[in-house]
This record gives sequence, C-alpha cells and structure tokens, in this order.
Amino acid sequence: MYGMVMSRFQKYPEVKSQGLCGLPPLVCFTSDQAHYSIQKGMHWLGFGIDNLIKVKSDDLGRMIPEELELSVEKCIKSGKVPLFVNATVGTTVLGAIDPLNEISGICKKYNIWMHVDGCFGGTLILSKTHRQKLSGVELSDSIAWNPHKMLGAPLQCSLFLTRHKNLMHECNSAAASYLFQQDKHYDVRYDTGDKSIQCGRKVDAFKLWVMWKARGDDGFSSYIDNVIESARYFYEKIKSTPGFRLVIPEIETACICFWYIPTKMRNQAETDSWWSDLYKIAPKIKEKMVREGTLMIGYQPVKNHGNFFRFVITCHPQTTPEDMEYVIKKIIEYGEQV
Repeated sequence: MYGMVMSRFQKYPEVKSQGLCGLPPLVCFTSDQAHYSIQKGMHWLGFGIDNLIKVKSDDLGRMIPEELELSVEKCIKSGKVPLFVNATVGTTVLGAIDPLNEISGICKKYNIWMHVDGCFGGTLILSKTHRQKLSGVELSDSIAWNPHKMLGAPLQCSLFLTRHKNLMHECNSAAASYLFQQDKHYDVRYDTGDKSIQCGRKVDAFKLWVMWKARGDDGFSSYIDNVIESARYFYEKIKSTPGFRLVIPEIETACICFWYIPTKMRNQAETDSWWSDLYKIAPKIKEKMVREGTLMIGYQPVKNHGNFFRFVITCHPQTTPEDMEYVIKKIIEYGEQV
C-alpha cells in the first residue's frame, strides 16, 4: 500500500490536496500468485479491485513478462493509466520468484512504478550463496521485506524501502508541529513517524538490529543457506519416496508443495473422483498433526489444483536432515491412517 500510494503521488502530486475525482482510472498489475494484500490495497486506496490486473504465471508460479506487457498495452488502449506493477520474490504458496529484470524493462518502457514484494524471499539477499536469485531487485522503485518470515525475527518486523529520496515524506507528511519540528538538534530525517501511517508504530528496526548484532553477516548467511539446503533435502527426499507427489517440478525458495497419496489410493485410475478424494487427504493429515501436537503444516489449493501441503522452512529454529526425515515419517504415518 505504501508503494501504491507513493506511485500515485509521484505521477499525480495534486491527489494529496484534490483527491481522486479528477484522475483517470489507474490500473495496477500483479501476478495471479501474488499476496492477497495487493487486492486489499486496491480497495482501501480507492483504485477499485476491478482495476487490478492479475497477470498469468508459468508452471512454476512466476509472472510471465510477455503477458504483463500485453496487459499494459490493453490497459492503455482502453484509456486507463498503468500505474504500478507488483513483482513477487517468494510467492505465498509456491515460493516462486518473478523475473525481475524483464519486469523492470517493461516498467521503464511504459513509465510504471515497480514494487517488489520481497516479504518472504527478500531474506535471500543476506545469503552469500543465494542472493543472485534476487538479480534485478535493485532496479525496483520500492520493496517490502518481512524479516519475521524466512529470517525468523519476532513478529512483527516489516521494512519498506524506496529509492526515491524525500518522496515518502512529501507523500505522507501531515507536518504535525507538536511532534515533527524541523529545528531539532539531530537530523530530522530520522523522524519516520511523519513518513508513515502509524506515528506510534512498533520499532521494528530494533528487532532486526539485535538479531544482526548477535548473528552478524556470516551468521545470517549460514542460517539462510541452511534453510535452502533443508528445503532441497526434503524436496529430493520426497521425489524418491513412494506416496509423495510434487505439485510443481522445481523449487526456488523454501516452499515445498506436495500431495501425499495413501497406499490404498495408489495404482488406481486418476479420475475426477480420485482427485476429489485426494484433495481431502491433506486436511485429514493436518488434523491428526494438530490433535497430537507434532507438526503444523499448512495446506491449500492453487491454480487448477485442489488441497496440497505447503511445507515452509525458516531460519529459527535451525533445521537438520533428521528434522526433514521426521516430517516425512509423520506424514506417512498419518496418511496411512486416513
């Protein structure tokens, strides 16, 4: 929402004083795998959810740049203004990383604000091994990052970054004189309350600073590398374990999506009825996990697929191959009971 409101202010600064009534319809774009908050922002900020274009994604859940450009051109031909593109680094379900360099090129061509939702996958920037997966993030106009996700900082810890100097202040400032005097003895740029919605926002930066002070650059990097290695271990293990089936053929971050097929359902014709029965398995297995207090693994449908498991690994606590083996063992155990 910060990126949306800043993109609007940058293109139409008069909106701060005059409102929306004189503006043409403004259109935002995101992938069909993006976080639901983009749609909520369209409503809250007055764009209207009908002006959010959900761009097709490929088989791995990544936005297709060619589809984005076609959508932008269609928007322009209809008399609307393409304003904002949200690219995702680590989509909520599949953990996909949108092609940032290609998306940036389209945004520059049509003068569109490029925001990156790096709330989950943005943590990879701290890994010396895996940061190259975020190539192109430096080309964005703004980025959101939640260290409370993959990095495991205490809830809530959220950051918003922009390359545009002073724009956040110009866009959001209400200049409350009893709080934000400009003649203080320190650099007033540190008065972030006048740049944000919440003057009394929690000091999220302190949580990250304490973690960083304790772990250091190398500590963060090793923690993140362990996350990716654990995800890869689990992924490779279930590929060769009877009863497990991957939803997508490859993983980019630390989300592994899969079904468990109980023995009684194997070697049968995979009819619509069979798939309908399979979609009921994950909820039943999760119920057993919760009732016994052993694991907490989410499930959900996406695209044309019904319920499957979404196993997400984070930095805290640090996982081991033995932990991955335990998860597999319990899923098999519960899966054979349903």
